[in-house]
Amino acid sequence: MTEPNDSEMGTPHTESSGNAGPDDPNIDDLIAKLERLETTVDDDHERRKVRQTIALVERMPGSRAFTRRVSKYTTRDMAEAFVGAVLFSLPLLVEDGVFEIADYLTSVTIASVPPFFIANVVFVVVLTAGMLYYTDFRDVQIHRPVFGIIPRRLIGVLAISLLTATLMMYMWGRLAAEDPTSFETVGRVTVIWAAAAFGAALGDILPGESTGTDVSELLDRPDSET
Repeated sequence: MTEPNDSEMGTPHTESSGNAGPDDPNIDDLIAKLERLETTVDDDHERRKVRQTIALVERMPGSRAFTRRVSKYTTRDMAEAFVGAVLFSLPLLVEDGVFEIADYLTSVTIASVPPFFIANVVFVVVLTAGMLYYTDFRDVQIHRPVFGIIPRRLIGVLAISLLTATLMMYMWGRLAAEDPTSFETVGRVTVIWAAAAFGAALGDILPGESTGTDVSELLDRPDSET
């Protein structure tokens, strides 16, 4: 008599035994499987069905798997980033010290290159990326990056915070005060941008996973309807 194999005895499989998955699967594993399935589906209609299934699993009652996990990037995330950018930039908008910092960033040059201005811009980008992807606030997933490498959420947070800083300074007359040069004006914006980007990143990820349609789905709809 032959001995029963693992499948006949109901022995759980490990990930290394094929496609059975881990020994102790949870909803994160299910979502990971669905997301991998989404990348293999060619038909837009079927891909949308997979996304709807993912959204349904995320809303399952009693599930706590997504209290920290963030994968979708929605218009609500953009609104939250805007609010965070406004809240963190407002205190600096009334401070004349911004002018002194901007003047320092733009006036110090080495071989006509402003190293501190460049360092400040790099600092804003690195700080924002670190807040989004390397802190323990949330497990932020990179989903469908632009050009395959640039996270959409990072682009969105940086763009929203920069636009917010520029519009707020223009609206409050802080760009024209004391007759700055064009470069000094840009320097003032980058100073406020540093605080706005920090606030936008926090405003985006702290509330957790946002409900609504992912931005990528909104962008895909015109293509699928033509």
